[in-house]
Amino acid sequence: MGRVVVSEFVSLDGVMEDPGGAEGFEHGGWSFKFDRGDEGNKFKVDELMAADVHLLGRVTYQGFAKAWPHMTDMGAYGEKMNSMPKYVVSNTLTDSEAEWNNSTVIRGDVTGQIAELMAQTSGDVLVAGSCRLVQSLAESDLVDEYRIMVFPIILGSGRRLFAEGASMRTLQLMESKTVGPDGVIILTYQPVRAA
Repeated sequence: MGRVVVSEFVSLDGVMEDPGGAEGFEHGGWSFKFDRGDEGNKFKVDELMAADVHLLGRVTYQGFAKAWPHMTDMGAYGEKMNSMPKYVVSNTLTDSEAEWNNSTVIRGDVTGQIAELMAQTSGDVLVAGSCRLVQSLAESDLVDEYRIMVFPIILGSGRRLFAEGASMRTLQLMESKTVGPDGVIILTYQPVRAA
């Protein structure tokens, strides 16, 4: 059975919005101000290679679909991004608009379809970006692991990983490490669930 793994770039004040700068956010591209070093880059490569499936919200999916098919110099990482199965959760995106290789639109009973997807895979179901989707998965207790790459910047505004009014939950720290020369920290958490 697969696991839902949420992997995010987050500012010190919890903002996850537009770390790459493609969404028009006033602070967009903030993660590029920092060097996460070889270890941080390897972490992202290893994470993708361990995943069987990408699960994305519409905005993140459309940003990835616009960029990744044209990134032909990214080696095995780019090949995996473009070839792996991708599921996009959206009530507005049509099947014909999901043109990126190996893409399927999920709508309707999202929780049930994600549970079915997890049952069909033995690897990770990787979720990147996709703020509203991540918040919905968290509220439905479907996230098995959070991998949070914290950048030493305070943005002051923007969508946050955990929304105001989110249900209280306890997480167990599984690993923490600093990567790169700029003090980027990777925190890995798993939800504490009743036995």
